Amino acid sequence: MLWFQGNSMQLAKYSFRLLLRNRSASKTVLPVLTLFTKDPCPLCDEAKEVLEAYKNRFILQEVDITLPENSVWYQRYKFDIPVFHLNGQFLMMHRVDISKLEKQLQKLEQQGL
Repeated sequence: MLWFQGNSMQLAKYSFRLLLRNRSASKTVLPVLTLFTKDPCPLCDEAKEVLEAYKNRFILQEVDITLPENSVWYQRYKFDIPVFHLNGQFLMMHRVDISKLEKQLQKLEQQGL
């Protein structure tokens, strides 16, 4: 799993670089699952435990919303963490929805993205 801090533009650039690096490293491209979190966050810790079983199907990047450079994310998600984006698109919040995650991962795997 990977941990990342940065603003939204840096996050987008970093996600894209991860995607490109991953694409060149193998024929299978792993999607990027972004976890918006803070410390402490017991629900985030619980979510990471649930996600452990899926760790070979995505790259996890964590964004600490309390850092100054992430103030946009803090304003958006301060009452909703954990929040998850898959390849830059909102996926779920509060708890891991396994069926939703599985459905989106299968969709991306079928598309080869």
